[in-house]
Amino acid sequence: MGLSGIVSQIILLRELLVSFSGNELIIGIILANWMILEALGSFAIGKSVERTKRRFELYILFQLFFSIALPICIFLSRVFKNALLASPGEAVGFTAIYFSSFLILMPVALPHGALFTYGCRNYSQEAEGDASSIGRVYFLETMGSIVGGLLLSFYLIKHFNSFEIAFGISLTNAVISMLLLWPEAGHQPLPIRKGLLGLSCLLTVLFLTFMLSPLARNIHLSSIRMQWTGLQVIHNENSIYGNITVTKRGEQFTFFTDGIPSITTPVPDIASIEDLVHFSMLLHEKPRSALILSGGAGGMINEILKYPVTSVDYVELDPLLLKLLGKFSTPLTRSELSDKRVNIHYTDGRFFLKRVIHGYDVIFIGLAAPVELQTNRLFSLESFFVAKEKMNQNGILALTLPGSLTYIGPELRDLNGCIQDTLERVFKYVRVIPGETNLYFASDSGMLMDVDATEMVKRLEERKIKANLFTRAYIEYRLHERWLRWFNQAMERNEIHINSDFRPLGVFFNLSYWNALFSPYLSGIFQLAEGLSLKLAIGVVAGFALLFTILFKVRPKASILALPYAIATSGFGGMIFDLSIIFTFQTLYGYLYYQIGLLVTTFMVGVAAGSFFIIRRLDRIKKDTLVFLITELCFICFALFLPFVFLIPSRYIEKQLIYVLIYAIFLTMSFLSGVLVGLQFPVATKIHLSISPKGGSLGHTAGLLYGADLFGGYLGGLLGGVILLPILGLRESCLIVAIIKGSSFLLFLLFTKMRH
Repeated sequence: MGLSGIVSQIILLRELLVSFSGNELIIGIILANWMILEALGSFAIGKSVERTKRRFELYILFQLFFSIALPICIFLSRVFKNALLASPGEAVGFTAIYFSSFLILMPVALPHGALFTYGCRNYSQEAEGDASSIGRVYFLETMGSIVGGLLLSFYLIKHFNSFEIAFGISLTNAVISMLLLWPEAGHQPLPIRKGLLGLSCLLTVLFLTFMLSPLARNIHLSSIRMQWTGLQVIHNENSIYGNITVTKRGEQFTFFTDGIPSITTPVPDIASIEDLVHFSMLLHEKPRSALILSGGAGGMINEILKYPVTSVDYVELDPLLLKLLGKFSTPLTRSELSDKRVNIHYTDGRFFLKRVIHGYDVIFIGLAAPVELQTNRLFSLESFFVAKEKMNQNGILALTLPGSLTYIGPELRDLNGCIQDTLERVFKYVRVIPGETNLYFASDSGMLMDVDATEMVKRLEERKIKANLFTRAYIEYRLHERWLRWFNQAMERNEIHINSDFRPLGVFFNLSYWNALFSPYLSGIFQLAEGLSLKLAIGVVAGFALLFTILFKVRPKASILALPYAIATSGFGGMIFDLSIIFTFQTLYGYLYYQIGLLVTTFMVGVAAGSFFIIRRLDRIKKDTLVFLITELCFICFALFLPFVFLIPSRYIEKQLIYVLIYAIFLTMSFLSGVLVGLQFPVATKIHLSISPKGGSLGHTAGLLYGADLFGGYLGGLLGGVILLPILGLRESCLIVAIIKGSSFLLFLLFTKMRH
């Protein structure tokens, strides 16, 4: 059950990200919908387990329904945009994303959530003790999630398409159902079991046929064609970093990365490429070396090579992108990538920048904006300091951001202003060339500001640069003082925002700008979120705690809600801990997929270890409420301690001993955060069963507490990655977790006193 859940969740997340041209907000919405649907399945559907005598048969039915629904939902995740009349690559608004993902995930997530509650009830018939049986199911599901996550991340995604993986999972569930239903010797099965056994056998044969024949691949290819209606898809492939689709129209190739067009050859976006490259190279007196951090293939390198450079280092994260560029090559890509001056590096841009030993005259950031927390690492204060250290004398850092020459709204102003403020904090001089795409140049040399249109035209002619659109008239037009004067007036604001690793405001402002484009009616929500402060968050938490306290005093029986509230806050805290550790790891080490996969696995191992440890001692625990209160205090202490573990300045990470030490600390903290989550759940089930009327209902307890855990994770995933960590930063976000857990500790303490 755990293996099936994690694999289907990740596959559907990846598929929907391609359809939605995903960013951090979309990831949060999809994960939130998955968790809330699982919670509804666990509690709303699962609570019926006590009212039916056919618990085993219903468990099998849910499992078979899940098996049938998974490949269907993958198909829907690719073709649903046709119903919305949206073109391939076209972004859609928040409302369409929320409701369409909710409906697509529902057939899979709802029955999977119900499987936990029914699994606990069925397992209790084979195991002694209701509370320990719930804990064992929780532990076993966690172990399955560990195996499934590792298997998918490190093997399945590399070698199979989504439908082949889905049919494999469906086949496994059908075979398990068949084995569970197989009649014992000498026993005559009930008619309903005969029917389910027949269905299991039929589905086993069906899924096996799909896997062993070309049917799975044919469905995959036909759904891809429907997903990219109007475009000729010539290749679609997953890597560990995302999905790449190649389309062809005439002689033109377009490479889509997770649904977003990233490279077009042999005729690229000439205007944007020439703007960034030629303004940057002409602002420098004698550029000899250049570094491109992503986005260099497909035109940018070709334009840079028109200058007398001696070396160009090109850093790209995903090797698959350049592999496919080689497979579907054009004269443009062949010439630029085969040039002896070009050195290609497959790694994270920030990771490379920190470790390169020589400097550069011009450093290009080839990303359009800090779209999510990974790309933000190249737009942060710390990254700009690293770039400054790697620049030669008179070196220039160049980047772009979305712009406009007609109207700059508050969201666009905040995004540009945040990155400009951050550049000005690091460099002495920052120059902006406004346009539909704003160009930013930063340097410690005053020569950056001295080059006017006349000097730039002179350098263009002296270097004999041949460009398509970059002419004398165009340079004079772009550098006319009226544009800069208008831009400065439109950008006037009172506050200064600094985008940093541990407070990635750039991500939030980019999400706010994206939302303003596609769901402007929700702009007010982002404006309210922008005003979030630590004091406001503390006030909200204190208000909820006060309302609960009053409710408990008025209706003492309602104090039992303190337990699911505590579990929900633990799910929230566990998600924030997990996100915080991953984001901090990205900051210090770069996006190294296997290591981040190892961190997530370490967290899950911690959950399994914590639940296994407490399950073995659950029957011997007499003071269960005291044990639960101790785990609450451990949560609070961990939340307060976590940010300070990572306060070692990043420059020390260059030392090998510190590098290894911090790496070990990351694994340790990830493991400990998982242990805290794993310790609490079995104890909570024992307490709830002991305080519920008539000895408690196992199905109700399992559904309620598992649903509360998922609901807390839902809030943590949605709010943590989109609002708390970007706006408040790592330290304040963890402090909020400590305050929330403090409120659950006090409410549970009040409940304990009222119980006695």
